[in-house]
Amino acid sequence: MEAIVLAAGYSSRANAFKMMLPLGQKTVLEYTISKFEGVCSRVIVVAGFHAEFIKEEIEKINNKNSYSFQLKFVYNENFNQGMFSSIQKGCNEVNVPTFFITPGDCPLVKRETIKLLAENKRDVVIPSFHYKGGHPIKLSRIVKQKILETNPESNLRMVLNGFNKEYISVDDQGVIMDVDTQEDYQQAIDYYNKT
Repeated sequence: MEAIVLAAGYSSRANAFKMMLPLGQKTVLEYTISKFEGVCSRVIVVAGFHAEFIKEEIEKINNKNSYSFQLKFVYNENFNQGMFSSIQKGCNEVNVPTFFITPGDCPLVKRETIKLLAENKRDVVIPSFHYKGGHPIKLSRIVKQKILETNPESNLRMVLNGFNKEYISVDDQGVIMDVDTQEDYQQAIDYYNKT
């Protein structure tokens, strides 16, 4: 399995470049990436805005040698077109039958949740906490093909509407927590310190 981590956005609501914000001993981005340890053979990080920071961070992570997966940096020169263009860029790199997609600012997902999703064989698998869908989502090769064939101005929701979605209820609030604002970041720190 592989994972696409989307780290190309402007962080416009966070008043800071959220991927590089500290969470415990790591950055938000490294925490998000680290959750795929033991499940994925490769994690593809798609960067855009402040790509040089993302590239440096990935080099730092690679130098630590603390993960078994391969980490690949991909630059999306069209990142200003929105998240779907980054998803397409990531999908171009995927060469396995199933893969995950997650925003880079979802660091609090439990590793057990990712393992659980990995075992499900459906085309679209979405974790759900208290009936609210979250991340990461797991997709199949058929969905990847559809993503790549879709107009770049579309979005992932439109593509997924053409498939049956399997929601898996998990006891993991991390699947619906992201770091979009300073308030979210504070909540993430509090949650991290509790778990």
